[in-house]
Amino acid sequence: MSFSKRLIYGSEHNLLREEISRFLASEVVPHLERWEEQGHADRDTWNRLGDLGAMCPMIPESYGGPGSDMRACAVIYEEMGRCGVAGVGGVGVHDIVAYYLLNNGSEELKQHWLPKAVAGEALFAVAMTEPAAGSDLRGIRTRAERDGDEYVINGSKIFITNGITADAIAVVCRTDPTAERGGISLIMVETNREGFKRGRHLKKLGQKSQDAAELFFEDVRVPVSNVIGEENRGLNLLMAELPFERLLIGLTALGAAKGAYAETVAYVQERKAFGQPVASFQNTRYTLADLRTQIEVGEAFVDRCVEAHAQRELTTEQASMCKLWLTEMQDKVVDACLQLHGGYGYMWEYPIAKRYADSRVQRIYGGTSEIMKELISRSPLLDS
Repeated sequence: MSFSKRLIYGSEHNLLREEISRFLASEVVPHLERWEEQGHADRDTWNRLGDLGAMCPMIPESYGGPGSDMRACAVIYEEMGRCGVAGVGGVGVHDIVAYYLLNNGSEELKQHWLPKAVAGEALFAVAMTEPAAGSDLRGIRTRAERDGDEYVINGSKIFITNGITADAIAVVCRTDPTAERGGISLIMVETNREGFKRGRHLKKLGQKSQDAAELFFEDVRVPVSNVIGEENRGLNLLMAELPFERLLIGLTALGAAKGAYAETVAYVQERKAFGQPVASFQNTRYTLADLRTQIEVGEAFVDRCVEAHAQRELTTEQASMCKLWLTEMQDKVVDACLQLHGGYGYMWEYPIAKRYADSRVQRIYGGTSEIMKELISRSPLLDS
């Protein structure tokens, strides 16, 4: 769809894009309806993605990973969005936890978990949100109290992606209840620990093939060695990794907008109204021209952010702009594409209806659009 060559990608990335696209089209898309009904993807899908090198692509070879760079990661997430399967299996959440471990975990944790994560043998979730604490993590109440060489965890979490299927969960806990700021740690909790319970398998508006759950911790004991990074500095860790998470969301938003656009172009060329193809009407052509322009602008900005991340230069403000603009653009594109489908666009059997339902949460998780604006507004660049 690009007007010009995307200069940040080489031939190896283009080959990866073709391979991932073929795999998703033949091995994932045909199963979506069944996975939506059961509320999660089949477990062996993770293993097959691991075989492709699509799980945690930036994990070094020393931990069993492909050792790729951010560009390979970008290709994978954009293609998942384009094929309409970005929500399958919560791959993004899984990868994010793997990078928490890679960048902050002890050698023991990395050796134990990363090879399994790369192969899809162990599935990860991250438990941040609570019934009374969303974007502001300083309001969390789940506590981990030190008892010798163990933490004892009590509390609850909600809206946890991969909560039903995960083997291990990175849990955000308060480890110093007296601290006004900080006092928060990130602790790996295996889901076979006594006292850990899964609650409801939550029913969502969209991304139905990706599970989300309530989680409960009742005197769950884990070794102190399960903490990721330093005790009481988990908030700093999470803030440092958020630009990567928001870039991934922006990439899937770009891919999803491209997929919706391509499907709509094909539809309006075939669909007739008043004896002529819908594509022949001026309103249709002008709408598609506007959408194409927004997609191209988004692509250029995402590519710049990917390049900045690869050079370790992506800032919080840039990542926030990326997530804000791309997810808002995705919603606008998908909404306009559904409108061009007419009544059929509202039918679940048409891919655009699923894209419409799936896109809405993009402006919520990873930090709402409102939070992104707040973060961007703090940039000193606004004063110059």
